[in-house]
Amino acid sequence: MTAPDSTPPAASDSAPRVAPNFITEIIERDLSSGRYPQVVTRFPPEPSGYAHLGHIFASFLDFQTAAQYGGRYHLRMDDTNPELATQEYADAIADDLRWLGWDWGEHLYYASDHFEQYYAYAEQLVKQGDAYVDSVTGDEMARLRGDARTPGTPSPYRDRTPGENLDLLRRMRAGEFPDGAHVLRAKIDLGSPNMKLRDPVLYRILRGHHYRAGDAWCIYPMYDFQHPLQDALEGVTHSMCSLEFVDNRAIYDWLMERLGFSPRPHQYEFGRRGLEYTITSKRKLRKLVEAGKVHGWDDPRMPTLRAQRRLGVTPEAVRAFAAQIGVSRTNRTVDLSVYENAVRNDLNHRAPRVMAVLDPLPVTLENLTEAQTLSLPYWPFDVVRDSPDGLVALPTGERVAPEAAVRDVPLTRELVIEREDFNPEPPRGFKRLTPGGTVRLRGAGIIRADRFDIGADGQVTRVYATLLGEDARAGGVIHWVSAEHGVPAEFRLYDRLFRVPNPEAANPEDAQAEPIAPDFNPEEIGHEDETRPLDDAFMAFLNPDSLRVTRGLVEPSVTRDPAGTRYQFERQGYFWRDPVDSREDALVFGRIITLKDAWAKATQKAEAPAKAPKPAKTQQAKTEHAEKAAPAALTPEQETEVTRLTGLGVPDAEARTLARDAALLAFLGGAATDDTFAQVASWTANDLAPGLRAGEVRVLAADLAPLAELLAGKTVTTRVARDVLARAAQTGEAPAAIIERENLAGGLSEGALNAAIAQVMADNADKVDAYRGGRTALLGFFTGQVMRATGGKADPAALNAALQAALNG
Repeated sequence: MTAPDSTPPAASDSAPRVAPNFITEIIERDLSSGRYPQVVTRFPPEPSGYAHLGHIFASFLDFQTAAQYGGRYHLRMDDTNPELATQEYADAIADDLRWLGWDWGEHLYYASDHFEQYYAYAEQLVKQGDAYVDSVTGDEMARLRGDARTPGTPSPYRDRTPGENLDLLRRMRAGEFPDGAHVLRAKIDLGSPNMKLRDPVLYRILRGHHYRAGDAWCIYPMYDFQHPLQDALEGVTHSMCSLEFVDNRAIYDWLMERLGFSPRPHQYEFGRRGLEYTITSKRKLRKLVEAGKVHGWDDPRMPTLRAQRRLGVTPEAVRAFAAQIGVSRTNRTVDLSVYENAVRNDLNHRAPRVMAVLDPLPVTLENLTEAQTLSLPYWPFDVVRDSPDGLVALPTGERVAPEAAVRDVPLTRELVIEREDFNPEPPRGFKRLTPGGTVRLRGAGIIRADRFDIGADGQVTRVYATLLGEDARAGGVIHWVSAEHGVPAEFRLYDRLFRVPNPEAANPEDAQAEPIAPDFNPEEIGHEDETRPLDDAFMAFLNPDSLRVTRGLVEPSVTRDPAGTRYQFERQGYFWRDPVDSREDALVFGRIITLKDAWAKATQKAEAPAKAPKPAKTQQAKTEHAEKAAPAALTPEQETEVTRLTGLGVPDAEARTLARDAALLAFLGGAATDDTFAQVASWTANDLAPGLRAGEVRVLAADLAPLAELLAGKTVTTRVARDVLARAAQTGEAPAAIIERENLAGGLSEGALNAAIAQVMADNADKVDAYRGGRTALLGFFTGQVMRATGGKADPAALNAALQAALNG
C-alpha cells in the first residue's frame, strides 16, 4: 500500500490546545502539590488493524495534554493477543500517528517487551495468596460470578494452596495443558457490586505465533493485568482511558496496591466519542475490504487514517477536529459534519481556486477569432496586496511575488462547460445558460447562447454562443475550461460510506437514530472480541452513491503545481491528485470534500420515506386509550406510603411515583430520613429509576445523603452533583469520595471564572463581534463554552452576570 505525502509539523508547537477540563485540573493540582515531577501519558492502540478516526480524540488528549504541561508522551502497542497483532499494523499505526503530528521520540513501547516481567508479577500474586489457578469451564465461571442481584459463588478450585497454584501456573507456562484448560484469576471479592472485582482472569492459555515473541509463550496476560503493570513500569502518571473502563479502575488500583508500586500511576476516564455515519470496528472494516465493498484499507471512503491521508485530508484539519470535541465524563456521538466542516475550514485557506469540468458539454464561441490568455487569481478574495516589499500575502501565510498569486488560463473558441449548466427548457428560477439567455464565464466575460445541437438520443451535444461585452447583464456565473488546452482527467467523487447515522444498529428502525454508544467491549481479550459471530447487517446501510467516477477536463495550470497541492475546483469542491493511481499522463483527482454540507437535515428529511398516516381513532378507541394512559388508583397501603413520604418533604407527584414502585421504595429504604431525604427521593424517582428497575444501580441510598448536603450547601453545582450521581450509580463508589478524589467541590473563584470567560471570548472573537452586533442569542453558546471550560463548576447565576458584563463591556 502506498502512503500519501506529508511531512507533519511539530504538533506540540502547532496543534490546538486541549481546552481546560477535569483532567487538566487534576494534572495542575498534581504538579503544584509535587505529587509528580513530570506528566507522563501514553496512547495504547492494539496493532490488529489500521488507526482510524476513533483513535484521534484519545491520541490528541494523551499527546497534547503531556505537551502542554512539559511532559512526556509514550506510544505503546498493546500486542498481547498473538492471533491479532502484526508488525504491519504496528508500523502502520506508528506511521499514521506520526503523520498526525505526534512525536514520541524514543518512547515507543510494546506490551510484549515485558512478558517476562508480567509473568514474574503473576507468580508474586500467587505466592501472596492473591491469585489462583481455576480449572472450571468458561461457561461455569460466568455462572459462578453471579449477577447484579446475586453475589458470586467460589469456584471449587479457589482454595488451592499457593504451592499448588504456583505449580499449575508454571506448568501452564511450560505448555503442559491445552488451550482453555486453566486460567489464572485474581482473588479479590466475589460479593463486590462491581462485577469486575469478582476474581477477574489475569492469564489464559493461548497457543499462537506472536509476531515479536515467536513461540516462546503459550500463556498471555489479559488487558486488565498487563495494562496497569506496563503503566507502572513505564512511569506513566496519568493513565487516561475511555469511560467503559471506569469499573476496571478498581482492578488497576488493586494491582498497584498488592504489588507495592510507588510512586504509582492513576487511571482517569473520559467520555468516549463516536461518529455518526461511520463504523470503527476493525472486524467490520476488515469485512468491507474482504467483501470488495471498498478497494482496501486506504480506500478514501474508509474511516482509517491511512484512507483519510489518501483522501487528501491534512493533519492540521484532523487535529482541529479533535480539539473541537471537548473532554467530558459522558459518552457522546459526534455528527460527522463536525469533522467534515473542520476539513472544509482547513482547505478553504490553503486551496488555490482553479476550474475543472467534470461532465463536459462543448461550447463554441462563434465570434472569438483568436485565443486569449487570461491572468486569473488563485485566491480571488483573500490575497493581501498592499505590501511595502512588493510581495503579496496569501491566505496560507506565504509571501510571494504578485505573479505567483495568479495563473494563466487560455480562453479559446472551443470550450467545455458542465452539462447541467445549460438547459434548453429551464425550470423557473434557473440562473445558468439557456437558449437566448446570458451567463458569465468565470473571469472571461458574458456569453449568450444562440443555438444548440441535439444528438440522436435527444441530448444536447453542443451549444453555440456569442461572447458579449461587460455591459451585458447575466443571471449567474459558471466555470469552464478550454477544450483545446484543458488536461483530461478522471474525477472520483467520494461521499459518506453509509447512508444512515447508526449503521451498527441492532434493528433497522434504529439505524436512523443517533448511536447510543460506540461498538466496544472492554471485557473481551484486547480491545475487540474476534471470536463472536460477526453481524454483517451493517452492510445493508452502505451508500450506493459513495463513489461516482467521471471524466472531464481541468485547466492546464495544475500540471505545473506540486503533486500534493489541494485545489478548490470552483463550484465542485476540494480535490487533489490521488497519490496512488494518478500519473503525469493519466491524472486522477479525488474529491476531498464538497463545498457545502450535502447532508443537511432538511435534505435527509426530504429523502426519508413518508410515514403512513395513522387511522383516525374512534371515540371508543380514544376512551380506551385514555383509560390505559391513566395511572391505576393507589391502594390503601400506597396512599399510606404517599402520606409518609410527603411528611418527609417529598413533593406529592414524586411521592406517588415512588409509592407505586417496589424497586424504588426498596432502594429508598436505605436513605437517611433527615433533611437530605427529599433530595435523595427526587434523585431516586427522576434520575435512578430506570437503572433501579433494571437492577443496574450499584450505589447505596445511604451514600447519597452527603451528596445532597454538598448540593444544599452549594459546595457543588447541580451539574456536578448529577454527573457524580450517574457515575456512582454505575460504579457503586460513594459520590462524596468521587468529589474528594477529583477535587470537584468548591465553587469557582471570581478570578478563575473571569479568566475562563476571557479565554472563551478570545477563542471566539468572531462570535463576540456578532453578539455585540445584535446576535444576543449567542449568549447561550458562550454560557455552554464557559461551563465546559470550567468543568461545570461555574455557578449559573454568577456566570450569567459575569458573562453579560464581559460581552457588553
